[in-house]
Amino acid sequence: MLVNLKQIIGMAEEGGYCVPAFNVYNIETVMGVIKAAEEAKAPVIIQVYPRLVNEEVGYYLAPVILAAAKKASVPVCFHLDHGPSELEAQKILYWGATGIMYDGSVHPYEENVANTKHIVDICNAIDVGVEGELGHVGSVNDDAMEEYTDPAEATDFVKRTGVCCLAVLIGNAHGHYKKTPKLDIDRVKAIREATGGLPLVLHGGSGIPDDQVKAAIKAGVRKMNIGTDVCCAFAEGTLETLNDPNRSLAIDIFMKKPIETVKALALDKIKLVGADGKAK
Repeated sequence: MLVNLKQIIGMAEEGGYCVPAFNVYNIETVMGVIKAAEEAKAPVIIQVYPRLVNEEVGYYLAPVILAAAKKASVPVCFHLDHGPSELEAQKILYWGATGIMYDGSVHPYEENVANTKHIVDICNAIDVGVEGELGHVGSVNDDAMEEYTDPAEATDFVKRTGVCCLAVLIGNAHGHYKKTPKLDIDRVKAIREATGGLPLVLHGGSGIPDDQVKAAIKAGVRKMNIGTDVCCAFAEGTLETLNDPNRSLAIDIFMKKPIETVKALALDKIKLVGADGKAK
């Protein structure tokens, strides 16, 4: 069933668990995630990067996500990940998205606040929740991390923007980590307390050790993004099929293995964040 960001984050907050948010790129990755969610009886967020929205891929992918969400027996939110401007937000809302992330973390603080508030105002008109970002979550390839999210600044940001959840920088990054990350769990607790218990979002969920993920969830993370691991699972399934001398070149048969490897990855993450069996 298709639900909005406020609803699915609310479920996680009420249940004290985390909703996994999987980035998808084609029909096979959508199918793998949905199959896992239904098998595990788990709510999930299916999200897309803005580059797909700005290319023709998004035009074709959005109806696939909506069809899968509406057919699913579990709650599914269709979300924009790291939207850089109003353009991407408006476009994907028109295509049926039920959650928006506006990422203004690359801008000066006051500009981030103003832009995020503007997106929240637009989305409030159609009851779509907005995820903001404070503390720029960069790439593992960056020379250095930005300053971690400040709890006091987070309090001001949340009050002035009205976001329903907040992506924070606590030692996480996008991509495959070159060395084991060390999350600042005490900072998660401090941000939660300072913002009155606002649900927090952990980006860069691919490769963070399980014990740290669980500690972050216990401290208040209610959404975790998984993108790189989805790509790797899909690639592994494709390579396994390519290396099979008895493979079929019929595309629908060829793609069965990548769907299953994405499903297996999604099942692992669903169980890790405690979302299994939580669908209502």
